[in-house]
Amino acid sequence: MIVTQTPLKDCYIIEPPVYGDDRGYFSVVHDKHAFAKAFPQQPPFLLQNESFSTYGVLRGLHAQKGDAAQAKLVRCVQGRILDVAVDYRPDSPTYLKHFTLELSGENHKQLLVPRGFLHGFSVLSETAIVNYQVDNTYQPAMEYGIKYDDPTLNIDWQLPQSAIQLSEKDEKLGFI
Repeated sequence: MIVTQTPLKDCYIIEPPVYGDDRGYFSVVHDKHAFAKAFPQQPPFLLQNESFSTYGVLRGLHAQKGDAAQAKLVRCVQGRILDVAVDYRPDSPTYLKHFTLELSGENHKQLLVPRGFLHGFSVLSETAIVNYQVDNTYQPAMEYGIKYDDPTLNIDWQLPQSAIQLSEKDEKLGFI
């Protein structure tokens, strides 16, 4: 497993080992022991979620507050997404900075998004399957978010405005 620090404090790119030949590939997408050694302060992941989306779907920006905060380990199983992490921890040196990374079924990269970060992604391919592990249960009353086009964040989602598809919940989110 190759671990690379992003420009955001505590946010990392994870590249699991991938073994390929003319038949396809085999990958160890999560090794609990290797992960615990690389990130000893990270609580274990409790849930594994998966979403299927079509081109132009934009999910985010979401997080959970307080004791309900979640770290996420995100990967794209099929297709291509632009994954976005925003440091929303007021005491962090990278507060309100964001990082984007293309995750795909081909590059096998993963993004470790720590607690206190907003997270979202846009679908760049015809379809995409996104898998993410979280280290805390989902508590709807503790969820909050910021609208994807917040001018303070100024995120380039790599989609034409006319292609963006939002949920009703994401349409109603406010700005910073």
